Amino acid sequence: MIDEPSQHSPVGLDLLDVQVWNVYWAEIERRIAPIFARSDALSRAMSYLAGLLSPAERKNSWQLAEISGAPNPYGFQHLLGRADWNPDALRDKLCTYVTDYLAESNAVGVIDETGFLKKGRYSAGVARQYSGTACRIENCQIGVFLAYATLHGHTLLDRELYLPKEWTDDRERCRRAGIPDEHAFATKPVLARQMLERAFEARMTLAWVTGDSVYGDDRALRCWLEERTQAYVLAVSGKESVWINQAQRQIKAILAELPSQGWERLSAGAGSKGARLYDWLRVELSAPAQPGWKRSLLVRRSISEPSEVTGYIVFARAQTTLAELVRVAGTRWMVEESIQTAKGEVGLDHYEVRSFSGWYRHMTLAMWASAFLSVIRDQTGDEGAPKKGLPKRPEPSSLARFKASRNLVSG
Repeated sequence: MIDEPSQHSPVGLDLLDVQVWNVYWAEIERRIAPIFARSDALSRAMSYLAGLLSPAERKNSWQLAEISGAPNPYGFQHLLGRADWNPDALRDKLCTYVTDYLAESNAVGVIDETGFLKKGRYSAGVARQYSGTACRIENCQIGVFLAYATLHGHTLLDRELYLPKEWTDDRERCRRAGIPDEHAFATKPVLARQMLERAFEARMTLAWVTGDSVYGDDRALRCWLEERTQAYVLAVSGKESVWINQAQRQIKAILAELPSQGWERLSAGAGSKGARLYDWLRVELSAPAQPGWKRSLLVRRSISEPSEVTGYIVFARAQTTLAELVRVAGTRWMVEESIQTAKGEVGLDHYEVRSFSGWYRHMTLAMWASAFLSVIRDQTGDEGAPKKGLPKRPEPSSLARFKASRNLVSG
């Protein structure tokens, strides 16, 4: 009811009709309820989701408790730590939810990673490693994500925490962070393959797979996709080699000999400053084993800086147009947008957990919150939902009083 919103619903819904919001919110609760054996755990999970959807400046357990009116953060900390529920089962429910609402025949699966800056050395997987978020080597965790993009919207679908060898080679350190003994080292492309395998096992149809050169340079991943007859457009670095005219050559050598004719100016999608226009060229590579399919090198050239070129290895049906390949290549930016949106709107990077399972629990709940917004926007056409900015409490909250009683500082 408008004057009696759901017990768990977020407040500050002036951009949405409350009745519409509550219909979709109640559906989320019905879908995820089987994951939680206890009703109090389900109630706490719904409150956590509501907090992630709130415009609180930080989405850690302390602030989410304050938003929800809880006397302390211990309930949320228990939810992320010791409570009995399986985040992988919740992830599987998310896959069904996303495809039920956003699926269409031309869907693109996008793989990418992002860094989560962290202090100290005890959070699972934290190490000095390159972070695209910071554009430099930093102390951070790296998460690899699979996003789902269609004309209806885009959202994160799956996640894996990358564990450097310095972690997997130190089993005692792994045990302290709750990492299972059987969890061995896996490269980022291997993690991407694991997520794609889960999507395919769930009968998800992906017309295309795309990703940056971390994944495009991995020949094993490309071969696996081709064995499945799965179309892809994967960026590659100059050092990767391909077969062309019955000879193996590095990408950088091919890019250095591109013709001046035959380029076509096309948009790779809308950006913050309008259409992403580039010049594009397709170079045919050695044919794959699959009849009716082609491999090619798709080249993107900057209009303002023609010396700036990027290559993509393509595996696609022979009749696929250049415009379609450009569309798929442009879709790769959607996962970056999905990650940044999830960080900004639902606190994907606001967690304070250190354990392996805690990371997966927070990530999965944050992905559910982000998917909920994508569905609401698609179903209602409301691009701004929900509005940032919760009403400020006129009185000190019970959590504020709890902190004050223990000389704790809010933050």
